[in-house]
Amino acid sequence: MPPVQLLIKPSSGNCNLRCRYCFYYDEMGRRETASYGFMSLETLENLVHKSMDYAEGSCDFAFQGGEPTLSGLRFFEQLLALEKKYNTKGLTVHNSIQTNGFGLGEEWADFFAANHFLVGVSLDGIRPTHDAYRRTPKGEDSFWEVKKTIDLFQKKQVDFNILTVVNRRTAQRIRKIYELYQKEGWHYLQFIPCLDPLGEQAGNREYSLTPEAYGEFLVTLFDLWYADLCQGRQPYIRMFENYIGILMGIQPEACDQRGRCSIQLVVEADGSVYPCDFYVMDAYRMGSFNEDDVEELRRRGESLGFVQASLRGKEACEACPYGFICRGGCRRNRQVEADGALGDNYFCSSYKRFFEAALPRMREIAAALRTSPAAPLPL
Repeated sequence: MPPVQLLIKPSSGNCNLRCRYCFYYDEMGRRETASYGFMSLETLENLVHKSMDYAEGSCDFAFQGGEPTLSGLRFFEQLLALEKKYNTKGLTVHNSIQTNGFGLGEEWADFFAANHFLVGVSLDGIRPTHDAYRRTPKGEDSFWEVKKTIDLFQKKQVDFNILTVVNRRTAQRIRKIYELYQKEGWHYLQFIPCLDPLGEQAGNREYSLTPEAYGEFLVTLFDLWYADLCQGRQPYIRMFENYIGILMGIQPEACDQRGRCSIQLVVEADGSVYPCDFYVMDAYRMGSFNEDDVEELRRRGESLGFVQASLRGKEACEACPYGFICRGGCRRNRQVEADGALGDNYFCSSYKRFFEAALPRMREIAAALRTSPAAPLPL
């Protein structure tokens, strides 16, 4: 049996912020039951028990939302107790959580640090870009509250990374954002392209990320990162590390860089399971941890044809000089043709511009790493 990785939404789409571009809020409005409330301890026990019984080697529990911390600290304390109870095979267990960081105090920071949670904190750059779209239900700013949480995590030595959504505003201000992150000593970064609502013509929202803006963002960010790399002080940027890994023959960890979808086992609060966080909708439901075991859930996921669909419609990628490293990008960004087939990635021109500018330098880095892994500088 393989390792098991779960992405769990214990609070469903419940959240204490109202981010204007929230893709999950859009998904919730497209299913019969918008919110599944909060996960019961019975459901939590079922998914922990069945996952650890099935897994070999390791078991990863990642929590997301909505805002997963709304389920309360007691919920996560119970998670640890259940992991201990059901880890009869000596599995390596990893716990992680993605949070908006709003209103979290010392109790949470102490818990994450003591129990080795990897925490992803959502922060959209500098105060003006963050507060433009990430506000409270009352319309209040959230930047300083999130910044206070990050400062607390640093003080308590919590393992954390910064998750930044690349929208129209953050793309335009990436130089100032990067400078802030470096100044603050935030060394583990992920930049995630903003999504427009499903079925809507992309690029028409005030926050929409256009291909032109994304291409400029990628080139600027890489230039900043590369300059710091040459000085031996670069942050870890997941996307760039994965692309360089591909050049070295390493399978990327990010699914959008693999060239095909996978069955991810995304678990809603009621125990229902879906193949991908971007498709937690009724048509993609694979079953439930309250009724099915992992083998049955995987089998149903395969029968959906979800993975197979991601492999079609890539004729242009096969002819593209960057297809071997781009691999078509995320299915969610591929435009749907009139016959329902998946077409080109909306950001195809962005990636072409990026690889034209950055690929020679990435090849140099990969070559240097092959020669001397301890010194990943172009030689």
